[in-house]
Amino acid sequence: MKISYNWLKQFIKTDWDVEKTGELLTDLGLEVEGIDAYQSVKGGLEGVVVGQVITCEKHPNADKLKITKVDLGNGQQVQIVCGAPNVAAGQKVPVATIGTKLYDEQGKEWVIKKGKIRGEESHGMICAEDELGLGKNHDGIMVLDTDISVGTKASKIFDIENDKIFEIGLTPNRADAMSHWGVARDLKAGLSQKDINLELITPSVSSFRVENRLHKIDVEVKKPNLAPRYCGVIISDIKVKESPTWIQHRLKAIGVTPKNNVVDVTNYVLHELGQPLHAFDAHNIEGNKIEVKTIETGTKFTTLDEVERELHPEDLMICDAVKPLCIAGVFGGVNSGVTKTTTSVFLESAYFDPVSIRKTAKRHGLNTDASFRFERGIDPNITEYALKRAALLIQEFAGGVISSEIIDLYPKKIEDFQVFLSFENTTKLIGEELPPETIKKILTSLDIKINSVTESGVGLTIPAYRNDVQREADVIEEILRVYGYNNISFTQKLNASISNIDKFADHNIQNTISNQLAAQGFNEMLANSLTSPEYTSLNEQLKSENDVVMLNPLSNDLAILRRSMLFSGLEAVSYNINRKRADLKLFEFGKTYHSYESGRIENKHLSVLISGNRSQETWNINSKTSDFFYLKGIVLSILDRLGITKLKTTPIQNNLFAEGISLYIGKSKLVDLGIVKKRITKHFSISQEVLFADFKWDTVLEYTRYNKVKYTDISKFPEVRRDFALLLDESINFEEIHTLAKQTEKSFLKEVSLFDVYQGKNLPKGKKSYAVSFTLQDDKKTLTDKQIDKIMNKLQYNFESKLGAELR
Repeated sequence: MKISYNWLKQFIKTDWDVEKTGELLTDLGLEVEGIDAYQSVKGGLEGVVVGQVITCEKHPNADKLKITKVDLGNGQQVQIVCGAPNVAAGQKVPVATIGTKLYDEQGKEWVIKKGKIRGEESHGMICAEDELGLGKNHDGIMVLDTDISVGTKASKIFDIENDKIFEIGLTPNRADAMSHWGVARDLKAGLSQKDINLELITPSVSSFRVENRLHKIDVEVKKPNLAPRYCGVIISDIKVKESPTWIQHRLKAIGVTPKNNVVDVTNYVLHELGQPLHAFDAHNIEGNKIEVKTIETGTKFTTLDEVERELHPEDLMICDAVKPLCIAGVFGGVNSGVTKTTTSVFLESAYFDPVSIRKTAKRHGLNTDASFRFERGIDPNITEYALKRAALLIQEFAGGVISSEIIDLYPKKIEDFQVFLSFENTTKLIGEELPPETIKKILTSLDIKINSVTESGVGLTIPAYRNDVQREADVIEEILRVYGYNNISFTQKLNASISNIDKFADHNIQNTISNQLAAQGFNEMLANSLTSPEYTSLNEQLKSENDVVMLNPLSNDLAILRRSMLFSGLEAVSYNINRKRADLKLFEFGKTYHSYESGRIENKHLSVLISGNRSQETWNINSKTSDFFYLKGIVLSILDRLGITKLKTTPIQNNLFAEGISLYIGKSKLVDLGIVKKRITKHFSISQEVLFADFKWDTVLEYTRYNKVKYTDISKFPEVRRDFALLLDESINFEEIHTLAKQTEKSFLKEVSLFDVYQGKNLPKGKKSYAVSFTLQDDKKTLTDKQIDKIMNKLQYNFESKLGAELR
């Protein structure tokens, strides 16, 4: 939001430095993101002076050029070649001297330089109106009043506006500050806290008079819940033309393009008081009637931008007796606005329901200055005042007479808020005790009425325009922001509370696993839960009828809630690969969403994505591509960290994977993991292999609660390692060896590891060789060779008898 400092000074007469004012506004919660300079004439006519043409002679080498001698004051006379047809001796003219910077209509800079034109020297330029940025006329040079002294700076004789513009990052709750008046109110309160007490000057409407009652328009509000207050008045015999220069400067300074004197007034009052207004050409209102209502679905309506829109049955419309004229509070119709031929207007000022306006604006993708204010909630008690203010300005700029009574339909007044403020609670929340007199001074400066005062607190009436201040805590926040967060002293004492936290709380488990994955080199990602319905078709197991569809999507790519964690993850993988980040280890905690006849369901997930190399290549470590077994190790380490160890493995039955496995406890699936199909990665323009693990996090959490972490003391006695080289059938896998070994020796066998696999020459057909290590340890004493040999013989016997193994 742009706020003009000069405009602010119309409400509050302050000479405060603009930088200090910006700091104070920021401290008050109106964050000033930047301060820009504005000049109504770019460059401020710096270097342009008043000169007098002493002589004017025909150029010897050009029929349309003249050579002039111009007095610039202080005895300085220069020769200037001029092509204007109206240049003559004796004239006083604006002269751009050597080095002056002028700007064209696009703002492009050009510098006046000494030069030769058709062989004759020229030391400056006698300027036309458009060359100085003072107008659009280029028929000839500007001829100035003869009373002006030669050498006078042009910036002193022309009306040039120099202003500073605050760019305020307004938070959505501060609807009261969406105008210069609103910002001035806050500035006044902030200055009063610094003992600078200034009056807030409000524009007078006391001269408003109904001059005749020749025109009458009936107004009927059929949806009073959507339009709690509606005001209007007719102004006739107006003349539409350009606005005065000063109001154009005000609007241009904040980025609003002037249109004509009527439209400019509605925009001016909107930014001045925060009350949106709309002017209808009264001759286009059929049946002399205004109806505020909703209309049938499917009705076509063309707005001012000449776009035909299909109306929704909940869109509030301003209509005449025959047709819709305007989308209430959002955008006017193409045939109802003010044009050069308009002679009478119906001026509207209203308060519309914020929720209704917000939905309508979002539904049609419209964001106007009016909807910006209406959807946040304006002041319902300023409606008539703003109407009178605008009517008087239109009379001043366009002439005309007020030719109807003010229509003001306000059946149920929007009441102010009643709040009791406790001094004790104020101290608790602020962390510092403020004197009651300071509190009352701040409240009064904020237009909050004090109804009663007791030892414990004050009874307050909050004006209706402060729709963000309805509770005691809100009032305390107002006190604190005006008093100043920076004025709260710091204490040397640190207080802390010990909370009773469930170690199995979802967020604690999530943090534990996040830390573990981060320690293993993973980066956490957070994808949008909104995604494209196209992705549903990539997984044949997902049906589009189970999509949770957005009613009003921002785009087709964000039309449904995601059904799988994979696709948003692949978007991130593709994005990084396209930016030369091909070695990726990502994880995300999120949800998937499904719609069934029985209702909608959200499921929690943890997704893990790996692609490229495990680690960066260095001089002593060769890069190694991540593979399925690396992913499986990561998955098992997560489950092991949560105490989930007794797992059953089955081949995967998910068509997202080219190959993979699923891990179960009993009949409950915990994880799907494997290699993503190339058909799917190709859809995301990914050419390298992607590994993906999808944890059913709700199920994982359920089993985590039942697992108690077991721990034992570290043994004081040494481990012993023995190895077997086993010749086995190709059908036998390591898991069978591991399980049989654990069943054979339950007391002293601590670990079974596979450290080499060989298939090929010198082995019988259908056979393979596994090199397996066994780690033995007794926690109470050192194992003897006799005990070790006995255990190894037993293992050998069982491998030979049950697995058909042979020792090599």
